[in-house]
Amino acid sequence: MSATLDDLPIRDDLRGQVPYGAPQAPLPVALNVNENTHPVPPEVADDILDAVAIALREVNRYPDREFTDLREHLADYLGHGLVREQVWAANGSNEVLQHLLQAFAGPGRSAFGFAPTYSMYPLLTRGTGAEWRAGTRAHDFTVSAESAAAQVAEAEPDVVFLCAPNNPTGTPLPLDVIEAVYAATRGIVIVDEAYVEFAPHEAPSAVTLLPDRPRLVVSRTMSKAFAFAGARVGYLAADPAVIDALRLVRLPYHLSALTQAAATAALQHAPTMLRMVDDIVAQRDRISATVSALGYQPYASWTNFVLFGDVPDPARTWQALYDRGVLIRDVGIPHHLRVTAGTEQETTAFLDALASIDSGA
Repeated sequence: MSATLDDLPIRDDLRGQVPYGAPQAPLPVALNVNENTHPVPPEVADDILDAVAIALREVNRYPDREFTDLREHLADYLGHGLVREQVWAANGSNEVLQHLLQAFAGPGRSAFGFAPTYSMYPLLTRGTGAEWRAGTRAHDFTVSAESAAAQVAEAEPDVVFLCAPNNPTGTPLPLDVIEAVYAATRGIVIVDEAYVEFAPHEAPSAVTLLPDRPRLVVSRTMSKAFAFAGARVGYLAADPAVIDALRLVRLPYHLSALTQAAATAALQHAPTMLRMVDDIVAQRDRISATVSALGYQPYASWTNFVLFGDVPDPARTWQALYDRGVLIRDVGIPHHLRVTAGTEQETTAFLDALASIDSGA
C-alpha cells in the first residue's frame, strides 16, 4: 500500500494545504487560466526557433548565470530609464515572487494581500514558511488608498502584494493606493502587473513610482500579453539592492540557456507580439457587454478576462458550459464565474454556449 501525506514527516504548517490546481481538460474552448489563446505569430516563432537552435549548440555548458542579454532587453522593453541592474527574471512570475518571499519573508514573518486576489500569493507565502494575512476589498472589489494604508499599517507585514490590475476580479489599482501602502509599511511592496498590457494605453505603470522607493518592486510576466505561457518567463523591476538580495536565494543557473534565447528573441519582436492585445481587449469588452445583456453583472476589467456575478448556481453553469465544450473558471467567489477573453471564435463559442444555457436550449 502506498503512503499518504499523513504518513510522511511533512512540515506541520503544510498539513491540510491544497496545491494550486486549475482544472485541465481537453475541451475545444479552454478559457479558464487567463492564457493568451492567440498563437505566436509565425515570423516571430521562426526567429525564436533560430535563437534556440543557436543556444542548443552550447547547451553542454551552463547558461549565463546573470542572463545579462535578457535583462538588457527587458529593461529596454520596460523603458522609463531602467537599466539591467534593476531587472530580474525567473521561470514564470511565480518563481520571481517566490524569490522575493525567500529573501524578505520566511519563518516568523508575514505577507499580506487584499482578498480576493491571486490564489498563488498565500500558497507561495506558506511554502516559504511565512504567515499569510488577508485584507478586505469593497463590495465592488476596489480598495481605496485610505483603507489600504490603514489595513497594511495594522497588519505590519514584511511583504505586501498589490495585484494591479487584480486577479481574479480584473479591478484596476490606482497609483495613489500604491503610494499610500508604501508609506504605511516598512516592508517590501510588490506590485504584480501581470496583466498591465491589457490596461488602457494611457494608464501609468507602477514602474513610474520606482525612483526613490527602494522597497518597491514591480513584477511582470511574458505569459499573457506575449503569449509565452509555455515558455515560463517572469521578471521584475526594482532597486539594484533588491536584485542583490534575490541572488542570495536563487538556484544556480536557474534560467536555462534555451529560455533566455527564446525570451530575448520574443522581446525583439515586442510590437508584433503586442498587436494581439488590442484584439483581446476587444473580445474582453464584447464579453462584458454580452453577459450584461444576458442578465449577469460584469466587473470593470483591465485584464484579459472578465469576472461576472449574479450567477444563481455557479457550479451548474460551469458544468453546463463544460458539457458544451467550453471551460471557464469558478474562482470560489459566491455567485461569480470568470472567463478569459480568447480569439473571436472562442469568445463566440462561450457567449453562444452561455446564451443557450439561459434559453434552456
